[in-house]
Amino acid sequence: MRWDSLFADMEAQLHAAGQRGLESEANEIARLNQAETSLGDRLRGQLGSGIRLTVSGGLQFTGALAHVGSSWLVLNERGRSILVPLAAIQLLEGLTRSASVEKSSAAKRLGMGSALRALARDRADVVLHLASGSTGRTVNGMIDRVGSDFLELAAVPSGEARRAGNVRTVYAVPFTAIGALASSRAGD
Repeated sequence: MRWDSLFADMEAQLHAAGQRGLESEANEIARLNQAETSLGDRLRGQLGSGIRLTVSGGLQFTGALAHVGSSWLVLNERGRSILVPLAAIQLLEGLTRSASVEKSSAAKRLGMGSALRALARDRADVVLHLASGSTGRTVNGMIDRVGSDFLELAAVPSGEARRAGNVRTVYAVPFTAIGALASSRAGD
């Protein structure tokens, strides 16, 4: 009887150690999966949800997350769309635990330039919010052209259409200087 109880105790200890090993292994796999999750994946898991973000310079935007590209996102906020480079984001609030990996290789290739070229093609009026220490520095205008790492913005008075006579200047703006770019949403 004594031997039976000794073997039963040893078997229980072995089973418990095996369970702890399995739990430890499962936790390690979960940590490794989390380590492979990008900010874009986390944001794709929030599509359609309301979030709040702060960009370089302290400017804040709150709205529904509409699109996530490889290096940018679009937030719909009170009748306008806000294009934000992921690199300009300093804080995000309101995220759930969800994440979603982009499966389309074509979508993975759509960088900041692709989103900006769509705005240039549509001749959208935009408000450029500069990144870094230039809090409150904005430029109203229309994107004339988009290069591989910069855009050219024709500065025009707010609310006026772009015509040769009312272009005050044309700025070349590196993508890294963009904090956010606001445009009116179609249909709003």
